[in-house]
Amino acid sequence: MTGKTIITCAITGNLTKPEQSPYLPITPEQIATSALEAAEAGAAIAHIHVRDPATGRPSMSIDLYRDVVESIRARNKSLVINLTTGPGGRFVPSVEDPRVAGPGTTLLQPEKRVEHIELLKPDICTLDLNTMNSGGEVVINTPRNVRIMAERMKAAGVLPEIELFDSGDCHLARDMLADGSLKGPGLFSLVLGVKYGFSATPETMFYARNLLPPGAIWSGFGVGRAEFPMVAQAWLLGGHVRVGMEDNLYMSKGVLAKSNAELVTHAAGILTSLGASVATAQDVRAMLGLA
Repeated sequence: MTGKTIITCAITGNLTKPEQSPYLPITPEQIATSALEAAEAGAAIAHIHVRDPATGRPSMSIDLYRDVVESIRARNKSLVINLTTGPGGRFVPSVEDPRVAGPGTTLLQPEKRVEHIELLKPDICTLDLNTMNSGGEVVINTPRNVRIMAERMKAAGVLPEIELFDSGDCHLARDMLADGSLKGPGLFSLVLGVKYGFSATPETMFYARNLLPPGAIWSGFGVGRAEFPMVAQAWLLGGHVRVGMEDNLYMSKGVLAKSNAELVTHAAGILTSLGASVATAQDVRAMLGLA
């Protein structure tokens, strides 16, 4: 708790829906503008998903990613850009034959899931290690596939942010560090509050933190109503924080956040009230060894 604390803002995600909030960024321009506003409010890292501008649904279009990255870079060259590689890992078994993929399945080869990373070379990209139930569906990230993705990230010179949803993910991460698939001490995020994963409680965050390798740089964040309580909890345990409309759409019960910047401002207020110093993008580049 002696250094500066990083705020990451997760701008739009792929599970929140436009019908849940009229303020959710959808188009590349809206996503880029929201990221820039979050940076002004105190976020040093912007975590980016993209969406089909016509439908608001998740997309993996490289052109959309490129539009967002170029729009941010044209106006802010310091903000640390973190692109997702999460899409492409969801399986929905058909009712008739569970061996056959049904509607909603997004499974792709691991090489396809990092294609935009290799082309656009963001500062950071996520690497999800979870294989778990997700609602009525399943997310699949096999050890083979995540190792392939990690190797391609390494070859592209992009720092992976390892996302951990349950204890088994932490053990897989340690195995990947041991065999050289990942370079230590590593950058990690503890994802708390996703149903059937880590619960968003102080005890769980403490337990998960203690599964990380020595010297790891980590953040912890909560989904939904747990977002702001987990900001305080992560800082108290020596971690960094994340907020944003990917994880939560509300400022308080029944009160929608009007922007990602509003969520970041509130998180920064929590941190400073506890005595924390919020890291700038330049601070983060120095911490993580980014150009």
